[in-house]
Amino acid sequence: MTVFAQPGGALDPGAAAARATEAILHDTLHGAHRGVVVDSPPGAGKSTLVVRAAQELAAAGRPLMVIAQTNAQVDDLVLRLAEKDPGLPVGRLHSSDPDPYDRALDDLPHVRKSAKAGDLAGLDVVISTAAKWAHVKDVEPWPHAIVDEAYQMRSDALLAVASLFERALFVGDPGQLDPFAIVGAEQWAGLSYDPSGSAVTTLLAHNPTLPQHRLPVSWRLPASAAPLVSDAFYPYTPFRSGTGHGDRRLTFGVDSDGSGPDRVIDEAAESGWGLLELPARYTPRTDPEAVRAVALVVRRLLDRGGASVSERATDPAPLTADRIAVGTAHRDQAAAVRSALTDLGVTNVTVDTANRLQGREFDVTVVLHPLSGRPDATAFHLETGRLCVLASRHRHACIVVCRAGVSDLLDDHPSTEPVQLGVTVKFPDGWEANHAVLTHLAEHRVAWRP
Repeated sequence: MTVFAQPGGALDPGAAAARATEAILHDTLHGAHRGVVVDSPPGAGKSTLVVRAAQELAAAGRPLMVIAQTNAQVDDLVLRLAEKDPGLPVGRLHSSDPDPYDRALDDLPHVRKSAKAGDLAGLDVVISTAAKWAHVKDVEPWPHAIVDEAYQMRSDALLAVASLFERALFVGDPGQLDPFAIVGAEQWAGLSYDPSGSAVTTLLAHNPTLPQHRLPVSWRLPASAAPLVSDAFYPYTPFRSGTGHGDRRLTFGVDSDGSGPDRVIDEAAESGWGLLELPARYTPRTDPEAVRAVALVVRRLLDRGGASVSERATDPAPLTADRIAVGTAHRDQAAAVRSALTDLGVTNVTVDTANRLQGREFDVTVVLHPLSGRPDATAFHLETGRLCVLASRHRHACIVVCRAGVSDLLDDHPSTEPVQLGVTVKFPDGWEANHAVLTHLAEHRVAWRP
């Protein structure tokens, strides 16, 4: 095996990523299998790979369909394809809703939009959601398909579109949240055709010999974050950061006022992580003190004139509100944070649940810990993917706001979920991942009594 090295003996992340990409494209274009699976850590370039693969297949004269999970993902892929290859004919298959797609697509001359698949016949690439593809009938199968965010696609959704293509590339992040289902699926647990399981899990259960690849580098997570996220959530598919220590810097033009929020901001700017720990207490889910602490941290991030330097540009970039996000476990918590930010005069900061933050990237994230102030540790709050999403959206720093006592809570509430035969055990489980993250955050703790 060829080894790519940098000065000092470190493996060259760019060369490792390029080598992995070439292997994936070779199997996709020239392999004999009907499917190729790609595991990707946060920020490893899933969308970049999807766009590159679509270009390569189209250039080889192989029309393809692309399946994404949300309309926002579809529109993003169309825009990325148009940016990379402005002359490539692309179809955007959409619903019949009044506002079915991003109006920015109207400015792209080589993008054709329609609610009918027949209107897009003959185009090199046609992109839509899994839900829309499921309604397409009586068409010739596409030679190729690309399934984006394949781990967030339920297996029943894959079954509904499987007749539309002959071969497929499945790209996704196994560490993120599992597919969402609105009904219980306990009666199918452990069966290889469990409709609530992820498309990839079911696919591999029936096709264990399919080629499996992984992207080895995260270009989002800084060198301060990649080791923790890799160890805590991807122990069997480790990855590294595409940058080194010192490649990114977060500075502030206004000195600290000595408060808890300012001290945790300085800690996070220095180390990449910060834990603002409030006194231990059982609280309502929308804990007023914790919510206000989150809002104060965001307010001070903006008031102190933050600026970031990274490998993207040598000149400092201002830390603006649109480059900050707040992550929560529940929608009512997100609503409470938005209200608290409004009271402090803060606008344009993204505040949402982990489910809705998946796939997004910011310079700094502020997280309300899912177990903060709780008297118990439920399966929902211990969901590995939820904590993984919250801890992996940032390019520079992540600040966690949490009540003290979560480690004791975890020890008092070991996992009691029933063991079901045939169910693939997801490692690490949420209990273990939470302990790993809290142990690391303890080194960057700022205790504060509001």
